[in-house]
Amino acid sequence: MKKSSSPPADSAHPSGFRSSLMFSAMTFISRIMGLVRDVVMAFHFGSQSGIDAFFVAFRIPNFLRRLFAEGAFSQAFVPVLVACKEQQSHAAARVLVARVVGTLGVMLVALTVLAILASPLVASLFAPGFRGQPEQMKLVASMLQITFPYLPLISLTALTSAVLNSYGRFAVPAVTPVLLNVSLIVATLVMAGWFENPVMALAWGVLIAGVAQLLFQLPFVQAVGMLSWPVWSWRDSHVRRILALMVPALVGVSVGQINLLLDTVLASFLQTGSISWLYYANRLLEFPLGVFGVAIATVVLPSLSREQASGRPQLFSATLDRALRQVLVLGLPAAVALYLLAGPLIATLFHYGSMRVHDLDMTASALRPYAVGLPFLMLIKVLAPGFYACQDTRTPMRIALVAMVANMFLNLLLIGPLHHAGLALATALSALLNAVLLVRGLLRKLFTPSPGWVAYGCRLLLGNACMSVVLVALMPPADSWLHWSLWQRSGHLALLVVGGFVAYVLALLVAGMRPAHLLTPAPAPCTPN
Repeated sequence: MKKSSSPPADSAHPSGFRSSLMFSAMTFISRIMGLVRDVVMAFHFGSQSGIDAFFVAFRIPNFLRRLFAEGAFSQAFVPVLVACKEQQSHAAARVLVARVVGTLGVMLVALTVLAILASPLVASLFAPGFRGQPEQMKLVASMLQITFPYLPLISLTALTSAVLNSYGRFAVPAVTPVLLNVSLIVATLVMAGWFENPVMALAWGVLIAGVAQLLFQLPFVQAVGMLSWPVWSWRDSHVRRILALMVPALVGVSVGQINLLLDTVLASFLQTGSISWLYYANRLLEFPLGVFGVAIATVVLPSLSREQASGRPQLFSATLDRALRQVLVLGLPAAVALYLLAGPLIATLFHYGSMRVHDLDMTASALRPYAVGLPFLMLIKVLAPGFYACQDTRTPMRIALVAMVANMFLNLLLIGPLHHAGLALATALSALLNAVLLVRGLLRKLFTPSPGWVAYGCRLLLGNACMSVVLVALMPPADSWLHWSLWQRSGHLALLVVGGFVAYVLALLVAGMRPAHLLTPAPAPCTPN
């Protein structure tokens, strides 16, 4: 049967590294706004108990959003959607999207209603350390009733993002999170004065952002011809296939989020501020993880899915190989810089208003172990799609379960001597285990690496060593950052970042690395049957 042609919107897919760079650029804007948001929130709320309550109330629906939508759902949905487009038609893909939106939407609304009705129980479950603080627990429950509707809204936004990504439209989904950051900034600066407890404004800011993000993407979905009325279709074979793939992927792709939620639960038993210190450190970790790791993974999944559906294993391996090289050339220097510049970064971004010096030190002590785990977290983002593109969600699930159990054991082992920093280190070590097991699984049956990895690794080691030397040489005394003005801190931090980046790039060029080494091979022309 001759495959139906796709509309012009799908006629071209930006390739490989260029798509990743475009997505990264848009994500960079979003992450910058996210840092501005966190600076504003830290200035106004610091690490007081009220902001701890908000982070718990926001993390629960945000965790479920990543679990259902950006995590398990998108990894199960994109390969099925791409296969439908490649093997059937654009019209069939549109029907599939309508049925998935209707089915997923009903399920998420039902879950949201239950969570709102049982908000005190949900708050007690996810923040057991607050049980001895009735006012704090009541505040979390009240916020949950406002923030939980964010789950269906942002999950449907993630679904529309997956549709746009499958059509090569990466910029709009990447810039959409800016609306959440803008909403929380406005809530902090404007809406906080409207409430008896100012921190309640943040909960309403989250809800407003959920509505805005979904409405923002709908015209672009219409532009690719995929917008239609949702349809409840529980019995549809494709919907059932997606749900079947999604169940194991709930664990497989979202182990990092599960670990973060476990960290929140355990941190609620530690001293006041521990949840906030971990949150601010994790936000800095999420910056390179989102700009580089998520960007590359988002671009590579539709490509891997197309190559798998078209039966091109050599190009599948070549695409995954290049994605891994891209992750490492960006992720390793980001990790080294985060580790060495933890104090200066946190002082520059957060040492204002209600943030004390003690808060800065505690946040830095969490950021350093998080930085150790950054390359492995980025690798997981790219390695897991290698399995999902083949519609294998069980293997990553089994690996993630092993890593999650290891994380729980390490949490209990390290929280005593290292407190909240031990939770961050446990996350890093479990990410290492997860990445190693994923690589081993891919090498066994799906992935054949391209030659030249030893030379590539040596170049990366040289580049990171040169960058480290420059950063240490240019680093001012630690106490200076606490006494400088915003502009002095920003100027010195910019000098360090630029100096380290230049040293890294020059070292790579001298060692023989060229941009062509990071480009994904162009797809081989299809031979007519």
